[in-house]
Amino acid sequence: MPDSDQAAVLALAAALGWASGLRLYATLFAAGMASRLGWVDLPASLELLEHPVLLGLSGLLLLTEFLVDKIPGLDSFWDLVNSVIRVPAGAALAAAVLGADSAVMGVAGALLGGSLAASSQLAKTSVRAAINTLPEPVSNLLASFTEDGLSLGMLWLAVSKPAVFAVLLVLLVVFALLVIWLLMRFLRAVLAKVRTRLARGSAGV
Repeated sequence: MPDSDQAAVLALAAALGWASGLRLYATLFAAGMASRLGWVDLPASLELLEHPVLLGLSGLLLLTEFLVDKIPGLDSFWDLVNSVIRVPAGAALAAAVLGADSAVMGVAGALLGGSLAASSQLAKTSVRAAINTLPEPVSNLLASFTEDGLSLGMLWLAVSKPAVFAVLLVLLVVFALLVIWLLMRFLRAVLAKVRTRLARGSAGV
C-alpha cells in the first residue's frame, strides 16, 4: 500500500475514534452517509453503516443528541449515560478501519481509537461540568455548537487533507489533556467549597 494510502487510512481511523468521543451518533451517520454517497470508501467491516436502517437509527440518535446537548444539566446527564458507549465505539471503529488485513493492526487501531475517544470524551465532560456551574445558557450553547463543528470538521479533514488533520489532531489532544488537568483542579476546588459550606451549615444547626 502506498504511503499516501496508509496515511489516509490511519487518518480515517484516528478521526472516527476521536470524533466518537464528542459526537458518536453524528460520526456514525456522517460515515455511513458519506459511504453511501460515494464520497469515502469505508472498509467492508464498516459498510453496514450505510444500511438504511442504521442510517435512520443513527440519524434519529444524532438529532436527539443535538437537541439534548443544548440544554444545561441535561447535557451532562446525556454525557454520563453515553460515556460507557463512546470509548468502546471509538475503539471498534478505528479497529475496523486498520484491522481489515491484520489482527495486529486491528488491536493497534482499537488502542488508538479508544484512547482518542477517551481524551475527547473526558475533555468534553469536564468542560460541560464547569460551564454548567455558570448561571447563563449562552456558554453551553457555544460549547455544544463548537463540538458539532469540530467533530464533523475533523472527519472531513481526515478524508480530504490527512496531513492537516494530523497536525490539528495532535494540537487538540494536547489541548484536551491540558483542559482536563485544569478543570479537574477547578471542579475539585468547587466541591471543596460546597463541602465546607455544608459543614458550616450543619455546625450552625
